[in-house]
Amino acid sequence: MVQLLKVHGSQNAFFILDQTQLQNPLSDEELINFTQKITDPSNGILGGADGVLVVNQPTRPGSVAQMRVINADGSEASMCGNGLRTVARYVAERDNLTDFKVDTMNASLRVRKHDDLAPGVPAFAVEISPVKFDHTALPFNNLGRQRLLNTLVPELYPGLYFSALAVPNPHLISFVNKETLHGPALKELGTRLNNDNPYFSDGVNVNFGYILGHNELFVKTFERGVGFTNACGTGMSATSLALALTHPDMASFNEPINVYNPGGMVKTILHRDNYNYWIELIGNATFTHTLTAEEAALHQADLTALSKNITESNENKAYLAFVNSLPSLTF
Repeated sequence: MVQLLKVHGSQNAFFILDQTQLQNPLSDEELINFTQKITDPSNGILGGADGVLVVNQPTRPGSVAQMRVINADGSEASMCGNGLRTVARYVAERDNLTDFKVDTMNASLRVRKHDDLAPGVPAFAVEISPVKFDHTALPFNNLGRQRLLNTLVPELYPGLYFSALAVPNPHLISFVNKETLHGPALKELGTRLNNDNPYFSDGVNVNFGYILGHNELFVKTFERGVGFTNACGTGMSATSLALALTHPDMASFNEPINVYNPGGMVKTILHRDNYNYWIELIGNATFTHTLTAEEAALHQADLTALSKNITESNENKAYLAFVNSLPSLTF
């Protein structure tokens, strides 16, 4: 018998699959099939999810595990900040660790146990890096420029200023007013740029930021491979850095920034070391359910077998109590 976990970071929901538990790891084809089925909200298993986080043996010296991120549509993301927090907690408890590195597609990232956000709300801090601004890192083309940093881009949308950076996931960011935040522009941009388009050939995560005050903002994300999501960890990190670079009076380096999102709140801390930027993302790592089944059910993507033995924790109640304790954001 093997176990899956249903987890979330800022209500960005995933299933964790530890392939080191298996006699025969799933092939990439099996992983894609399994992910597309179990994340589908119509499947009847815990409301689906935004993706599957796959834990493997490390691939680089000095790391203790590898995380792969399979999106709901079967594509693979290079990183996921909210997901990394939950994988960090899983590996920390599995191996009795508090500070270590996890391999992602492009980098080995430091993760560490953090003080609980609230009673019953475990938290982890994770490194978000590397940060790149060049158009080839995202990539984008046909926009008449090689870098976007608080730039008017009429090819994309009239009247909005955009910044683009890879962390390493590609992010397009615009700071907007209330009306634009709640209007149709984010869905329009996200849908357009994540289908065939002449600008972002690999798609892009689109973030709208609304500035609440110094070191405080709200971020809403249309996520590549997912669509609207309760929160995007790399998106909140990228938006925090863009805020400090384009509105330096509204955000500070080396100080916590409160980043609110539809799923709750995280903290980011911006760093610049040796001429390189990186971000620390601090937030919840909540385990909501444990699913137990035979290994064959995973290979066959047998959701009936997976649905027969599910145990719920009390952690989501504690997280929702934390969310309800946050300042009311009426905008």
